[in-house]
Formats: sequence, structure tokens, C-alpha cells
Amino acid sequence: MGSTDSSERPAADDRPERGRKAVPLRIDPEVYRALAKWAADDLRSVNAQIEVLLRRALDDAGRMPRKAQPMRGPGRPPANPDQRSSPLPEE
Repeated sequence: MGSTDSSERPAADDRPERGRKAVPLRIDPEVYRALAKWAADDLRSVNAQIEVLLRRALDDAGRMPRKAQPMRGPGRPPANPDQRSSPLPEE
């Protein structure tokens, strides 16, 4: 059997982030409806709209982390994170 000594594992803050962080959010239903409408107007999901607003607030406050990844483009993420969309062939 493998070792179960927790001292061999890095602390949670030392581990590299994988993927996106899931965060439960309690929000007033009317605020959610307004966000949902705004997101639909901008052709975004509510989740993407919240991220856009949070990033703007961080940037405006001068608190945007330098290591933050840029926002993902529109559409579904690839099933394989290493998969990149290829440009459309020229006609």
C-alpha cells in the first residue's frame, strides 16, 4: 500500500490550479434575473457574464492578478483541453 503521510502532499495553496474554480453563489432572484437578461443580450451564459463583471471590477480596482488566464472565447470549450480549434479553410 502507498504512504498516507499527509506531510508528503503539498499544501492546498501550493498546488497548481486545474481548470476552473466552481463557486456556489447565493444571489437575490431579481439580481439573478437582471444578470440573466444582460447575459442573454450579450450572447453569454450567466456564468460568463458574472466572470466578465468580476474581471472588470478587479481591473478597475487595480487588483487583477497578473497570472490570471484571459477570458475564453465564445462557444463550448473543447472536450480535450489540448485541442485547439483550427482556422476555417480558405475558399
